[in-house]
Amino acid sequence: MHQQIDKKHRYILLVILFLFLTTISNLKFSKNLNNLSNIKDLKVMGLSDHLNQKIKEKFGFLLNQNIFFVSEDFIKENLDEYKYLESYDAFKIFPSKLIINLKQTNFLANTIKNNKKYIVGSNGKLIDDKTINLNLDLPNIFGNFSKKDFISFFNIITESKLDYNEIKDIFFFKSGRWDIKTKSSILLKLPKNEIKIALDKAQNIIKNPEINYKVIDLRIANQVILSDE
Repeated sequence: MHQQIDKKHRYILLVILFLFLTTISNLKFSKNLNNLSNIKDLKVMGLSDHLNQKIKEKFGFLLNQNIFFVSEDFIKENLDEYKYLESYDAFKIFPSKLIINLKQTNFLANTIKNNKKYIVGSNGKLIDDKTINLNLDLPNIFGNFSKKDFISFFNIITESKLDYNEIKDIFFFKSGRWDIKTKSSILLKLPKNEIKIALDKAQNIIKNPEINYKVIDLRIANQVILSDE
């Protein structure tokens, strides 16, 4: 009887030892698996070296985080503060590499809002010019315009014969009308509608060196008024 009890005790001890060793093994396996899926390599690309490094430092806290738990929405939330970004792609290369590929917005014009200088991006956002710190030759926009209206106006210009790079200043009026001053100091007074047609007419006149003028007034349909004033 005593031998049977000893055998039973030994059996229980063996089972407990087996479970203990199995648990330890599973814990080590789980820990190794987690370490394997932690982010070890973070790469940010698509912008200048300076801006890439700046954003990489912003996301440095992701290193050693589990790659499975880093969502695209989370990355987007942290990129939204960078107004100079047009778009981005994030790629997970398992088990431990994260690549963030960025696309910079096009810089379209300078403007001033609340006594602060901004750059208007093709993404419709106002970008603090100190953030970019570039000496860009861009037109200046004056007036209380909406970003949506300006992007629409910019697209009309690019579809017209007028070269956007030859524009010095852009003026917006409360009526919703735009004027343009070229780098050769010619003022284009544009209508509220049929803007592309007006711009094409203006460009045809500008190309004619025999006409002297400082103002091309296109505000009245089917009429062009040239003036030296």
